Amino acid sequence: MKQIQCKMFGHDFHVTRDVTFHVKEYTCVNCHKQLTTNSNGSLIELTPKFKEINDILERIHHKRMMKKINNKKATNKKEVLIPA
Repeated sequence: MKQIQCKMFGHDFHVTRDVTFHVKEYTCVNCHKQLTTNSNGSLIELTPKFKEINDILERIHHKRMMKKINNKKATNKKEVLIPA
């Protein structure tokens, strides 16, 4: 019954995971079909290969963001410690 609704009215995709700022994973609310964005920015079906790629990409992105935040905190501490 859920697939009939998707065939008649189209899928109702919602973001299920933000991998990076540009790469996201989507799931249809009705039929639970999963999509992701590829390197060109178009939506493709989420296969185990792309799932693994997204996991690695998310890990790299998270590490870079943490490093950037830590560097920013260290820079702010140095500015506070230096007398004017």
